[in-house]
Amino acid sequence: MTPNPPTDAFDYLIVGGGSAGCVLAARLSADPAVTVALLEAGGDGRDLAIRLPAGVVAMLPARPFKYNNWAFETVPQPGLLGRCGYQPRGKALGGSSAINAMLYARGHRSDYDDWAAAGAAGWSHAEVLPFFMRSEHNQRGPSAWRGVGGPLHVADQVSPRPIAQAFIEACAQHGIAPNPDYNGEEQEGAYLFQVTQFHDAARRGQRCSAAAAFLHPVLQRPNLTVLTHTQATRVLFEGRRAVGVQARQRGRHISLRARREVVLCAGALQSPQLLLLSGVGPPDELQRHGIPLVHRLPGVGQNLQDHLDLTLSYRSTRTDLFGIGFGAAWQHWQAWRQWRRDGSGPLSSPSAEGGAFWRSDAQQPRPDLQLHFCVGIVDDHARKLHWGYGFSCHVCVLRPHARGRVGLRSADPLAAPLIDPAFLSDARDLHLLSRGAQQMREILLRSPLQPWRGTPLYDEQLHGDAAWEQLIRSRADTIYHPVGTCRMGVDEGAVVDAQLRVHGLQGLRVADASIMPTLIGGNTNAPAIMIGERAAAWLLAAG
Repeated sequence: MTPNPPTDAFDYLIVGGGSAGCVLAARLSADPAVTVALLEAGGDGRDLAIRLPAGVVAMLPARPFKYNNWAFETVPQPGLLGRCGYQPRGKALGGSSAINAMLYARGHRSDYDDWAAAGAAGWSHAEVLPFFMRSEHNQRGPSAWRGVGGPLHVADQVSPRPIAQAFIEACAQHGIAPNPDYNGEEQEGAYLFQVTQFHDAARRGQRCSAAAAFLHPVLQRPNLTVLTHTQATRVLFEGRRAVGVQARQRGRHISLRARREVVLCAGALQSPQLLLLSGVGPPDELQRHGIPLVHRLPGVGQNLQDHLDLTLSYRSTRTDLFGIGFGAAWQHWQAWRQWRRDGSGPLSSPSAEGGAFWRSDAQQPRPDLQLHFCVGIVDDHARKLHWGYGFSCHVCVLRPHARGRVGLRSADPLAAPLIDPAFLSDARDLHLLSRGAQQMREILLRSPLQPWRGTPLYDEQLHGDAAWEQLIRSRADTIYHPVGTCRMGVDEGAVVDAQLRVHGLQGLRVADASIMPTLIGGNTNAPAIMIGERAAAWLLAAG
């Protein structure tokens, strides 16, 4: 996709067309006096599988082939009995917002206040809230917490299943009260997720990825060039100043120059990889791969944090759930016709229809656990399919203590990064996840879910912490929220300052989830979009 003829020099080069990159490209190019180029390794993000919410089942597993998905794997994890974790990441305009479950959650207000208290000036909750609201066009209308008129449609689910409401009732029996607006004044409680879906009549029930929201409507701007199927391989420097990017486009090498700034928006796994490939990072890592040192920055790739998640599933005789079978095939056909007609029905579902934020005990000052309740059987990231119908629930620790890293497997810029989340390397994470898993099972066994609940998928009859901890080690994996590898801060280990400028270099910023000092208590797509908005405001102010 090159709607405007490319030149070799632009005011701003943005590397990565994910959530933050789409925001930046749209906001910066709104000024006709500047030129902007966006580089994206994947396609244009307009596929039917992206627009159709249920299309995630064709993209997330990456089997039998990778489709809009980098489909990375971690190195073997000692905490997971040597298993390699799966790390799906979006590879198309929109990035992971093109293949995620569309769940709109901002995190707890204290997460951002913690950032500010640690030295990230301008990132308190009061200061970032206007940027969340600027992006948003919420179906519920304006309030002190919700925005309208922004590009990103945020909607209530079109056709939530009755079982999702039963889940909320089960949570209430467990002491987790219903909370219809978990992004509002109080996060704690059980809810139906709001989703990033269009809610206008023409596109109702379609995924509103960051590309569909911010980028696709402005592609014809004469000062905006979007280069798809173009993978950045190295940032180019003159002394300590970033002056451009080298990239590979459909088998050929190209170089583009930036008159003002290069902004990396490649995500928590690939922004640090690109810095390392460019000679910016820990000297020993660069030396190991024969990469000349441009700038010593020991924090690049460090501080990787992710939400480790355990899923429990139950079979069901009820057919008002997602399922696989002869009868389900006819249901899917009917659901397809319904979605094409008015955007409603089962195929508009995010799958994870219900959720809850709650505290593992009353002494916790804020929720430290989260549930995602799915209206189908989810096993090994949908890579293991099961005949029949059922439901699942995920639990994750919101603020894990484990810290991993992203490095290089080789100096080949087309190779996957080395990803080591160091899951369960801190015993506190295992203890809390075990506690959360046991409480989750108690919720799933409550009476409101009885009409749907059949046998557990793996016939788990667990007693005692040791058995639960063994289950976690053998079955848990990410729920897709890696952050922190180009950490914002003022200390020796920080990579960027509070305005996202790379320490010690000029003309180079990072703007994506990698800059988060700590993992927020919730899903990470809405915060990534906010980071794009925050970066755009600073770049526009800098001129």
